[in-house]
Amino acid sequence: MTLFSKRSLAMFGRPRRPGESGFLVVLLLMLVIVATTGCSTFNRDWKTAAATPAPVNDLTGRWQGTWVSEVNGHTDKLRCLVSRQSETNYTARFHAKYQKIFSFGYTVNLAVKNSDGNFQFQGEANLGKLAGGVYHYAGHASATNFFSTYHCKYDHGTFRMNRPE
Repeated sequence: MTLFSKRSLAMFGRPRRPGESGFLVVLLLMLVIVATTGCSTFNRDWKTAAATPAPVNDLTGRWQGTWVSEVNGHTDKLRCLVSRQSETNYTARFHAKYQKIFSFGYTVNLAVKNSDGNFQFQGEANLGKLAGGVYHYAGHASATNFFSTYHCKYDHGTFRMNRPE
């Protein structure tokens, strides 16, 4: 007895060979583990960073808000952990939601100029061909507000974040 009828198998193009469905289950399980491990690392680091008060004269620390695509109107939650690498280089680890179900994370290296607590920054990250390729970021931040534009080949929009309470 099989789990699929001949008709349902036809929808997938051909019947499965012995061992194929086991391979697909293992592959899907590995993808879930990789996806949730990155998320749990970000969440652990997010909680750890909550113990440190947000600096009043630096970009580092926790940020939360929303992202909005100006191409298709999609929007959802966005969180970010910023860490200083040098006087002018920072790392921003973004964790975004998509359609309230999916989440993904990525890291952007930012070149930052500080002018009396007003930070101007730009950076780029290659999120892979399926996600739109290379994304370019430019924005500004103060001790309490973070604004950035982003654009890639197929999308552009904005990030708006504040310090979490």
